[in-house]
Amino acid sequence: MPIRAYLGRLGVDQALPPTLESLRLLHRRHLEHVPYENLGIMLGQGPSVDPDSSLRRVVDHGRAGYCLHQNAVLELVLVSLGFTVERRHGHVWTHEESRDDTFLNHLALVVSGLPTPDNPGGLWWPDVGLGEGFWEPLPLVVGEYDDGPFRFAITEVRPDGWSFRNDPSGSFVGLEVTDRATDPAAVLAAHAVLSTPPDGAFARILVVQRRDEDGGDTLRGCVATRQDGDGTHQRDLTTYDAWAGELLRLGVSLDGFAEQDLRALFQRTLAAHEGWVAAGRP
Repeated sequence: MPIRAYLGRLGVDQALPPTLESLRLLHRRHLEHVPYENLGIMLGQGPSVDPDSSLRRVVDHGRAGYCLHQNAVLELVLVSLGFTVERRHGHVWTHEESRDDTFLNHLALVVSGLPTPDNPGGLWWPDVGLGEGFWEPLPLVVGEYDDGPFRFAITEVRPDGWSFRNDPSGSFVGLEVTDRATDPAAVLAAHAVLSTPPDGAFARILVVQRRDEDGGDTLRGCVATRQDGDGTHQRDLTTYDAWAGELLRLGVSLDGFAEQDLRALFQRTLAAHEGWVAAGRP
């Protein structure tokens, strides 16, 4: 029943066989309907990374969280539909010296058994947890991939994983994927580090991201950014109504959160924004 309800939330009302066409459809629909976000964490109500709990949260509220939640939900759904799926350990990096770090900060998936003329090995990388990532699953084949206004690259494919380069406009540079541990204990430990203030990467500033066919939207703090074929456009959201309205526009349900908590988060976010602006927006 949760799988059926999940598909219904995505607007999928037909049976989906385990084909590449179905994989692409699910990937697009998930990105459209379940934005990448850390709102619960920023409100001190961090969501569980248990896959079943994350799936139920999507069904009940339309929210999942960040990659450890998002891709765990996708894995559950794909396996239930008959796809062959494996987890991989991911490390997102922004500085070359941290490229080979072994810390788990991204959960990656591999779907196998779907060969095409351009991808005879049949391995595909779906990822609904990169926020500013790709619109459709990428073949695990070395090459550059144009996607709307973005260009991504898989620079190496190895037996244990692969190397990825983000679009130059992105908030991170690359991702190293390996076969290190991704068991529930490893994921839980990583989540504790990533979501615990003050140093947790997802406990510092509100981030909401949503991809679409033409580009992508990001809300970071009080700054809303749209990237598409017309370029990059930014707006500062300095009232609560504008900020909360952008959350809703990006598909983030506020269901279950008290308005007083949301307003308090906005005031903290606005104060940080004003300090950043006063410093010259470094």
